[in-house]
Amino acid sequence: MPILLGVLERLRSIPGVTIRLEEPLAPHTRFGIGGCAAALCEAADPSAFDELFHFVRGQQVPHVVIAGGTNLIVSDDGFDGAVLRFTGNRITINGTRIHAEAGASLQSVVDASVGSGLKGMQTMTRIPGSLGAAVYGNAGAYGHSIQERVEQVVFTDGGEERIVDNAGCEFHYRESLFKRRKEWIVLSAELSFEPGDTIQLQREAEEIRAIRDAKYPPTMRCAGSIFKNCLFNELPAAVQVQIPQKLVREGKVPSAYFLEQVGAKGMRRGDIQVAGYHANLIYNDGAGTAEDLITVIEDLKKRVFDRFGFALEEEVQYVGFEPVTV
Repeated sequence: MPILLGVLERLRSIPGVTIRLEEPLAPHTRFGIGGCAAALCEAADPSAFDELFHFVRGQQVPHVVIAGGTNLIVSDDGFDGAVLRFTGNRITINGTRIHAEAGASLQSVVDASVGSGLKGMQTMTRIPGSLGAAVYGNAGAYGHSIQERVEQVVFTDGGEERIVDNAGCEFHYRESLFKRRKEWIVLSAELSFEPGDTIQLQREAEEIRAIRDAKYPPTMRCAGSIFKNCLFNELPAAVQVQIPQKLVREGKVPSAYFLEQVGAKGMRRGDIQVAGYHANLIYNDGAGTAEDLITVIEDLKKRVFDRFGFALEEEVQYVGFEPVTV
Protein backbone atom coordinates (compact mmCIF):
# COMPACT_ATOMS: atom_id res chain seq x y z
CA MET A 1 0.00 0.00 0.00
CA PRO A 2 1.26 3.51 -0.78
CA ILE A 3 0.69 4.91 2.70
CA LEU A 4 4.05 4.78 4.43
CA LEU A 5 4.51 4.23 8.14
CA GLY A 6 5.71 7.79 8.69
CA VAL A 7 2.64 9.18 6.95
CA LEU A 8 0.36 7.01 9.06
CA GLU A 9 2.05 8.17 12.25
CA ARG A 10 1.53 11.79 11.23
CA LEU A 11 -2.13 11.15 10.37
CA ARG A 12 -2.69 9.50 13.73
CA SER A 13 -1.20 12.54 15.46
CA ILE A 14 -3.91 14.88 14.11
CA PRO A 15 -6.40 15.44 16.96
CA GLY A 16 -9.92 14.35 16.09
CA VAL A 17 -8.96 12.03 13.22
CA THR A 18 -9.79 8.32 13.32
CA ILE A 19 -8.06 5.87 10.99
CA ARG A 20 -9.00 2.34 10.03
CA LEU A 21 -6.57 0.34 7.91
CA GLU A 22 -7.67 -2.11 5.22
CA GLU A 23 -11.25 -0.98 5.76
CA PRO A 24 -13.88 -2.72 3.57
CA LEU A 25 -15.73 -0.03 1.65
CA ALA A 26 -18.77 -2.10 0.68
CA PRO A 27 -20.55 -1.38 4.00
CA HIS A 28 -19.99 2.33 3.39
CA THR A 29 -21.91 2.32 0.09
CA ARG A 30 -25.61 1.87 -0.63
CA PHE A 31 -24.83 -0.75 -3.29
CA GLY A 32 -22.92 -2.82 -0.72
CA ILE A 33 -20.16 -3.36 -3.28
CA GLY A 34 -16.43 -2.68 -3.28
CA GLY A 35 -13.05 -3.77 -1.94
CA CYS A 36 -10.93 -2.28 0.84
CA ALA A 37 -9.37 1.12 1.28
CA ALA A 38 -5.75 1.21 2.39
CA ALA A 39 -6.98 3.61 5.08
CA LEU A 40 -10.32 5.20 5.92
CA CYS A 41 -9.71 8.52 7.67
CA GLU A 42 -12.60 10.37 9.30
CA ALA A 43 -12.96 13.65 11.17
CA ALA A 44 -16.04 15.31 12.65
CA ASP A 45 -14.34 18.64 13.37
CA PRO A 46 -13.90 20.98 10.37
CA SER A 47 -10.43 22.09 11.48
CA ALA A 48 -9.31 18.49 11.94
CA PHE A 49 -10.58 17.54 8.52
CA ASP A 50 -8.91 20.57 6.97
CA GLU A 51 -5.58 19.57 8.53
CA LEU A 52 -6.07 15.97 7.42
CA PHE A 53 -6.91 16.98 3.87
CA HIS A 54 -4.03 19.47 3.70
CA PHE A 55 -1.49 16.91 4.91
CA VAL A 56 -2.64 14.12 2.56
CA ARG A 57 -2.53 16.44 -0.43
CA GLY A 58 0.84 17.84 0.58
CA GLN A 59 2.34 14.37 0.88
CA GLN A 60 0.80 13.38 -2.48
CA VAL A 61 -0.90 10.38 -0.93
CA PRO A 62 -3.43 8.89 -3.37
CA HIS A 63 -6.75 9.92 -1.89
CA VAL A 64 -10.44 10.42 -2.49
CA VAL A 65 -13.08 12.19 -0.40
CA ILE A 66 -16.44 10.47 0.05
CA ALA A 67 -19.66 11.26 1.88
CA GLY A 68 -22.36 8.74 2.76
CA GLY A 69 -21.68 6.44 -0.18
CA THR A 70 -25.19 6.69 -1.59
CA ASN A 71 -24.12 7.41 -5.18
CA LEU A 72 -20.80 5.61 -4.99
CA ILE A 73 -19.54 2.66 -7.02
CA VAL A 74 -16.32 1.29 -5.55
CA SER A 75 -14.07 -1.04 -7.51
CA ASP A 76 -13.96 -4.70 -6.50
CA ASP A 77 -10.23 -4.10 -5.96
CA GLY A 78 -10.96 -1.26 -3.54
CA PHE A 79 -8.88 1.89 -3.36
CA ASP A 80 -5.12 1.77 -2.87
CA GLY A 81 -4.87 4.98 -0.87
CA ALA A 82 -6.57 7.11 1.75
CA VAL A 83 -10.35 7.54 1.73
CA LEU A 84 -11.27 10.72 3.60
CA ARG A 85 -14.65 11.57 5.08
CA PHE A 86 -15.93 14.59 7.00
CA THR A 87 -18.55 13.37 9.47
CA GLY A 88 -19.59 16.61 11.23
CA ASN A 89 -23.40 16.55 11.39
CA ARG A 90 -24.53 19.47 13.54
CA ILE A 91 -27.76 21.23 12.57
CA THR A 92 -28.65 24.66 13.95
CA ILE A 93 -31.95 26.47 13.35
CA ASN A 94 -32.14 30.25 13.57
CA GLY A 95 -35.49 31.70 12.49
CA THR A 96 -36.02 30.78 8.85
CA ARG A 97 -32.42 29.66 8.39
CA ILE A 98 -30.72 26.35 8.99
CA HIS A 99 -26.98 25.87 9.30
CA ALA A 100 -26.02 22.25 8.66
CA GLU A 101 -22.66 20.52 8.54
CA ALA A 102 -21.91 18.45 5.47
CA GLY A 103 -21.95 15.13 7.31
CA ALA A 104 -25.56 15.52 8.41
CA SER A 105 -27.94 13.30 6.48
CA LEU A 106 -30.11 15.17 4.03
CA GLN A 107 -33.15 13.52 5.63
CA SER A 108 -32.23 14.95 9.04
CA VAL A 109 -32.12 18.43 7.50
CA VAL A 110 -35.48 17.84 5.80
CA ASP A 111 -36.96 16.61 9.09
CA ALA A 112 -35.57 19.60 10.98
CA SER A 113 -37.06 22.03 8.49
CA VAL A 114 -40.47 20.35 8.33
CA GLY A 115 -40.65 20.00 12.11
CA SER A 116 -39.91 23.71 12.46
CA GLY A 117 -42.53 24.78 9.95
CA LEU A 118 -39.96 25.83 7.34
CA LYS A 119 -41.06 25.33 3.76
CA GLY A 120 -38.75 24.47 0.90
CA MET A 121 -37.18 21.03 1.37
CA GLN A 122 -40.15 18.77 2.09
CA THR A 123 -40.05 17.45 -1.49
CA MET A 124 -36.56 16.05 -0.79
CA THR A 125 -37.94 13.56 1.72
CA ARG A 126 -36.28 10.17 1.40
CA ILE A 127 -33.48 11.33 -0.88
CA PRO A 128 -30.60 9.37 0.64
CA GLY A 129 -27.16 10.75 1.35
CA SER A 130 -25.58 13.62 3.21
CA LEU A 131 -26.15 17.37 3.09
CA GLY A 132 -22.68 17.86 1.61
CA ALA A 133 -23.36 15.37 -1.17
CA ALA A 134 -26.70 17.06 -1.86
CA VAL A 135 -24.93 20.39 -2.38
CA TYR A 136 -22.20 18.70 -4.44
CA GLY A 137 -24.72 17.12 -6.82
CA ASN A 138 -27.48 19.75 -6.49
CA ALA A 139 -29.90 17.07 -5.36
CA GLY A 140 -33.59 17.51 -5.78
CA ALA A 141 -36.98 16.03 -6.61
CA TYR A 142 -40.45 17.01 -7.76
CA GLY A 143 -39.25 20.09 -9.59
CA HIS A 144 -37.17 21.49 -6.76
CA SER A 145 -33.47 21.28 -5.91
CA ILE A 146 -31.27 22.29 -3.02
CA GLN A 147 -29.87 25.26 -4.95
CA GLU A 148 -33.16 27.06 -4.16
CA ARG A 149 -32.30 26.93 -0.44
CA VAL A 150 -28.54 27.53 -0.36
CA GLU A 151 -27.43 30.97 0.82
CA GLN A 152 -23.76 30.15 1.23
CA VAL A 153 -21.39 27.20 1.50
CA VAL A 154 -18.27 26.80 3.63
CA PHE A 155 -15.65 24.59 2.00
CA THR A 156 -11.99 23.73 2.30
CA ASP A 157 -9.48 23.63 -0.50
CA GLY A 158 -6.95 21.76 1.60
CA GLY A 159 -5.32 24.94 2.78
CA GLU A 160 -8.00 27.06 4.36
CA GLU A 161 -11.73 27.30 4.84
CA ARG A 162 -13.50 29.50 2.31
CA ILE A 163 -17.04 30.77 1.77
CA VAL A 164 -18.96 31.01 -1.48
CA ASP A 165 -22.48 32.34 -2.05
CA ASN A 166 -25.26 30.74 -4.10
CA ALA A 167 -24.18 32.30 -7.39
CA GLY A 168 -20.60 31.24 -6.75
CA CYS A 169 -21.71 27.60 -6.38
CA GLU A 170 -22.56 27.65 -10.11
CA PHE A 171 -25.51 25.34 -9.68
CA HIS A 172 -27.04 23.62 -12.69
CA TYR A 173 -29.20 20.54 -13.04
CA ARG A 174 -27.49 17.93 -10.83
CA GLU A 175 -24.29 19.95 -11.06
CA SER A 176 -22.30 22.43 -9.01
CA LEU A 177 -18.88 24.01 -8.84
CA PHE A 178 -17.86 21.34 -6.32
CA LYS A 179 -18.52 18.55 -8.77
CA ARG A 180 -16.06 20.13 -11.16
CA ARG A 181 -13.55 21.19 -8.50
CA LYS A 182 -13.27 17.94 -6.58
CA GLU A 183 -10.46 19.33 -4.43
CA TRP A 184 -12.97 21.76 -2.90
CA ILE A 185 -14.75 19.91 -0.12
CA VAL A 186 -18.05 21.11 1.34
CA LEU A 187 -17.97 21.50 5.13
CA SER A 188 -21.33 23.18 5.80
CA ALA A 189 -24.14 25.13 4.22
CA GLU A 190 -26.43 27.95 5.26
CA LEU A 191 -29.98 27.33 4.01
CA SER A 192 -32.92 29.72 3.88
CA PHE A 193 -36.61 28.84 3.97
CA GLU A 194 -40.08 30.35 3.92
CA PRO A 195 -42.46 30.02 6.86
CA GLY A 196 -44.98 27.23 6.36
CA ASP A 197 -47.65 25.25 8.14
CA THR A 198 -46.03 22.36 10.00
CA ILE A 199 -49.01 20.01 9.64
CA GLN A 200 -49.28 20.64 5.89
CA LEU A 201 -45.54 20.20 5.40
CA GLN A 202 -45.58 16.94 7.36
CA ARG A 203 -48.49 15.67 5.28
CA GLU A 204 -46.70 16.49 2.04
CA ALA A 205 -43.48 14.89 3.26
CA GLU A 206 -45.31 11.69 4.27
CA GLU A 207 -46.99 11.43 0.88
CA ILE A 208 -43.63 11.74 -0.83
CA ARG A 209 -42.08 9.27 1.61
CA ALA A 210 -44.70 6.67 0.69
CA ILE A 211 -44.12 7.16 -3.03
CA ARG A 212 -40.35 6.94 -2.77
CA ASP A 213 -40.42 3.95 -0.42
CA ALA A 214 -42.57 2.09 -2.93
CA LYS A 215 -40.19 2.92 -5.79
CA TYR A 216 -36.91 2.70 -3.86
CA PRO A 217 -37.44 0.55 -0.75
CA PRO A 218 -35.04 1.64 2.04
CA THR A 219 -33.59 -1.89 2.16
CA MET A 220 -32.90 -2.00 -1.58
CA ARG A 221 -29.18 -1.80 -2.30
CA CYS A 222 -29.21 0.82 -5.01
CA ALA A 223 -28.29 4.44 -5.73
CA GLY A 224 -31.78 5.46 -6.75
CA SER A 225 -31.78 6.51 -10.40
CA ILE A 226 -28.50 5.66 -12.11
CA PHE A 227 -28.72 8.19 -14.94
CA LYS A 228 -29.56 11.87 -14.88
CA ASN A 229 -32.74 12.89 -16.62
CA CYS A 230 -32.13 14.58 -19.97
CA LEU A 231 -32.53 18.28 -20.70
CA PHE A 232 -34.90 18.42 -23.67
CA ASN A 233 -33.19 21.39 -25.33
CA GLU A 234 -29.83 19.59 -25.29
CA LEU A 235 -31.11 16.48 -27.06
CA PRO A 236 -30.51 16.07 -30.82
CA ALA A 237 -33.36 17.53 -32.89
CA ALA A 238 -34.04 14.11 -34.40
CA VAL A 239 -34.59 12.75 -30.90
CA GLN A 240 -36.75 15.63 -29.70
CA VAL A 241 -39.43 14.91 -32.29
CA GLN A 242 -39.71 11.30 -31.08
CA ILE A 243 -40.52 12.20 -27.48
CA PRO A 244 -44.19 12.35 -26.43
CA GLN A 245 -44.82 15.90 -25.20
CA LYS A 246 -46.48 14.63 -22.01
CA LEU A 247 -43.10 13.27 -20.92
CA VAL A 248 -41.39 16.66 -21.04
CA ARG A 249 -41.66 18.20 -17.59
CA GLU A 250 -39.87 21.39 -16.58
CA GLY A 251 -37.65 21.02 -19.62
CA LYS A 252 -36.52 17.49 -18.74
CA VAL A 253 -37.18 14.03 -20.15
CA PRO A 254 -36.88 10.95 -17.92
CA SER A 255 -33.88 8.83 -18.83
CA ALA A 256 -36.14 5.87 -18.09
CA TYR A 257 -38.04 6.63 -21.30
CA PHE A 258 -34.98 6.01 -23.46
CA LEU A 259 -33.92 3.02 -21.39
CA GLU A 260 -37.34 1.43 -21.80
CA GLN A 261 -37.06 1.78 -25.57
CA VAL A 262 -33.85 -0.28 -25.59
CA GLY A 263 -35.14 -3.10 -23.37
CA ALA A 264 -33.52 -2.18 -20.08
CA LYS A 265 -36.30 -3.36 -17.76
CA GLY A 266 -35.51 -6.70 -16.14
CA MET A 267 -31.95 -6.92 -17.48
CA ARG A 268 -29.66 -8.94 -15.25
CA ARG A 269 -25.97 -9.76 -15.01
CA GLY A 270 -24.96 -11.91 -12.06
CA ASP A 271 -26.71 -10.38 -9.06
CA ILE A 272 -26.99 -6.93 -10.65
CA GLN A 273 -30.59 -6.32 -11.66
CA VAL A 274 -32.45 -3.62 -13.55
CA ALA A 275 -35.87 -3.29 -11.92
CA GLY A 276 -38.75 -4.67 -13.92
CA TYR A 277 -40.88 -1.66 -13.01
CA HIS A 278 -38.29 1.12 -13.49
CA ALA A 279 -35.73 1.14 -16.30
CA ASN A 280 -33.47 3.68 -14.52
CA LEU A 281 -33.17 1.66 -11.31
CA ILE A 282 -30.29 -0.81 -10.97
CA TYR A 283 -29.79 -2.69 -7.73
CA ASN A 284 -27.65 -5.34 -6.07
CA ASP A 285 -29.87 -8.38 -5.67
CA GLY A 286 -27.36 -10.45 -3.71
CA ALA A 287 -23.61 -10.76 -4.10
CA GLY A 288 -23.31 -8.28 -6.93
CA THR A 289 -19.91 -7.06 -8.07
CA ALA A 290 -18.68 -3.71 -9.30
CA GLU A 291 -17.53 -5.41 -12.51
CA ASP A 292 -21.06 -6.60 -13.26
CA LEU A 293 -22.57 -3.24 -12.27
CA ILE A 294 -20.22 -1.31 -14.56
CA THR A 295 -20.89 -3.77 -17.38
CA VAL A 296 -24.65 -3.23 -17.10
CA ILE A 297 -24.26 0.56 -16.99
CA GLU A 298 -21.99 0.60 -20.05
CA ASP A 299 -24.31 -1.77 -21.91
CA LEU A 300 -27.28 0.52 -21.27
CA LYS A 301 -25.34 3.61 -22.34
CA LYS A 302 -24.29 1.87 -25.57
CA ARG A 303 -27.82 0.76 -26.34
CA VAL A 304 -29.19 4.27 -25.93
CA PHE A 305 -26.35 5.79 -27.95
CA ASP A 306 -26.76 3.28 -30.77
CA ARG A 307 -30.52 3.89 -30.91
CA PHE A 308 -30.76 7.63 -30.25
CA GLY A 309 -27.28 9.04 -30.93
CA PHE A 310 -26.55 10.67 -27.56
CA ALA A 311 -24.90 9.56 -24.32
CA LEU A 312 -26.73 9.20 -21.03
CA GLU A 313 -24.82 10.62 -18.06
CA GLU A 314 -24.56 8.82 -14.75
CA GLU A 315 -25.45 10.37 -11.42
CA VAL A 316 -23.16 7.89 -9.64
CA GLN A 317 -19.49 8.56 -8.87
CA TYR A 318 -16.65 6.07 -9.17
CA VAL A 319 -13.82 5.17 -6.79
CA GLY A 320 -10.86 2.96 -7.60
CA PHE A 321 -11.32 2.76 -11.38
CA GLU A 322 -9.08 5.56 -12.64
CA PRO A 323 -5.63 6.85 -11.68
CA VAL A 324 -5.94 9.47 -8.97
CA THR A 325 -4.60 12.99 -9.54
CA VAL A 326 -3.11 14.47 -6.37
